[in-house]
Amino acid sequence: MSKKLVIAGGGHAHMLTLVHLDEFVTKGFEVTVVAPDIHHYYSGMGPGMLGGIYTPEKIRFATRHIVEKKGGVFKQAKVTDIQPVEHTITLSSGEIIPFDVLSCNLGSQVPDTLVQGPLDDVFLVKPIERLYRAKKRILELGTQKKIKIAVVGGGPSAVEIAGNIWRLGQKPDMQEPEITVFAGRSLLPSHPTKVRQRATDSLISRSIKVLKNSRIKNIETGQLTDTEGTTHDFDIIFVAVGVKPNKIIAGSGLPTGPQGGMLVNRYLQSTKYEGIFGGGDCIDYEETPLDKVGVYAVRQNPVLKHNLMASLSGEPLRPFEPGGQYLLIFNLGDGTGILSKWSIVLGGRLAFFIKDWIDRRFMQTFHAFE
Repeated sequence: MSKKLVIAGGGHAHMLTLVHLDEFVTKGFEVTVVAPDIHHYYSGMGPGMLGGIYTPEKIRFATRHIVEKKGGVFKQAKVTDIQPVEHTITLSSGEIIPFDVLSCNLGSQVPDTLVQGPLDDVFLVKPIERLYRAKKRILELGTQKKIKIAVVGGGPSAVEIAGNIWRLGQKPDMQEPEITVFAGRSLLPSHPTKVRQRATDSLISRSIKVLKNSRIKNIETGQLTDTEGTTHDFDIIFVAVGVKPNKIIAGSGLPTGPQGGMLVNRYLQSTKYEGIFGGGDCIDYEETPLDKVGVYAVRQNPVLKHNLMASLSGEPLRPFEPGGQYLLIFNLGDGTGILSKWSIVLGGRLAFFIKDWIDRRFMQTFHAFE
């Protein structure tokens, strides 16, 4: 009987494996890919899609098409449970799928504990495709009246979202929205002073309010309540308060790390179950904490591909090396960016040009397989 490889999630860390699925199929392995959507959206270009810099087609990867083209089986569903001892996963459809080797790239989610009631005009910044719905809603309301938009959070995502909302508001038929960022303790608190200052200056220069020492305790449609008990009325609310690993991991019985992700060793392999691997935001790397940024998922691609094949074939595994300091670039929404690496901080149009070139090249690499 042929061995079964199940790939849970079509995210960044799995992209190289997906475009080379035919190598697994040719060796006689059965491959099943499970993902909640037929496309996977590249998070690094999500704010740009919100601002209208990119169309959805430019920032998404045709997961189902590639899987089926390469000889795999695609199932559009969410993974609702992992049974590591039984070597099975359960899908939202109720189907139970067996595996010999499982790779998890289930991503992360914005904590919704602050949100009360339905998500009407409340947009968590993940999944990324919701940003396109948000764009349409802003355009719908903004052509009728001057609207008030809140961004809850003070991290990179909040900065990029606020800047690209501003960009959307510059369209000729739009009434420019009033944008307020509730930045918690401060804006970009874990970033260098020069980066924080450039981001703050950029937003404020465009009349985007940045409220520091402003913590929100409750979010519902049309209204925020801060920790002082004051309520704030808004037409649209974005929630960008950081991300946590998919909660399915913690509920599966798999060993987890300090951030709640699946604990993996230097081979991106579960520290307890040798047939289970993972990458991206849903893992905690045992050897050293990794930031929840896409660059690590991209760096994990070749290692995951090799180790999945090696695990199925009984060959030696390859260790993952996180690499050195990564390049960080923000898209500020006005044609400028902020680039940061080591002690170098670069702002302006050149920074955005570099980010745009890197992102487009990354997507074109995988679009070539479609």
